Amino acid sequence: MIRIAAIAAVGVAVAALAATAGVVLLGGSGDDRFAQCRESQVAGADIGGPFSLVSEDGARVTDAEVIDRPSLVYFGYSYCPDVCPIDLSRNAVAVDLLTEQGIDVKPVFITVDPERDTVQQMAEYTDFMHPEMVGLTGSVEEVEAAKRAYRAYSAKVGDDPENYLVDHSSFTYLMAPEEGFLDFFPSNTTAEDMARRTACYTELL
Repeated sequence: MIRIAAIAAVGVAVAALAATAGVVLLGGSGDDRFAQCRESQVAGADIGGPFSLVSEDGARVTDAEVIDRPSLVYFGYSYCPDVCPIDLSRNAVAVDLLTEQGIDVKPVFITVDPERDTVQQMAEYTDFMHPEMVGLTGSVEEVEAAKRAYRAYSAKVGDDPENYLVDHSSFTYLMAPEEGFLDFFPSNTTAEDMARRTACYTELL
């Protein structure tokens, strides 16, 4: 059964700042062939990379197997009381809007709480969020490696070994095979804007 703790999350703004360390936003297009799709040019953003995790069906998967088409990748956890369900629901709506346009985009959810987010928990949670959403978990070390690759931030809050929050960054990354990282969307991005900008990128792939 999906359990979402009904307690307030803390430090989201701090986590967001930590996650974007080293990413500079600049105006102008330069040699960026996707410039027309960006609201700002993303410079110095070395985001994404190899990972090996466990999918919601228990299979070992790599980044290449997961990101086999344009994908919206989000780091969070199933027990998150507010930010994650809001962001993932928004991502699900964006995916449906894109599907209506004939654009196939995969929603991906990578846990930052592998100790509680088991394969079964991730399967139930992602099935609830969207039928096409892929949930990924793994060992603590494997999840940490994926977080480092995507510059995602997370940290436990509280001393209770079972009932704790996880402070974490809340960006959704747009990734594509061959191209890798294309753009990111903060929590205040609407589903409509996410779909519009994602569609722009897919037209140029």
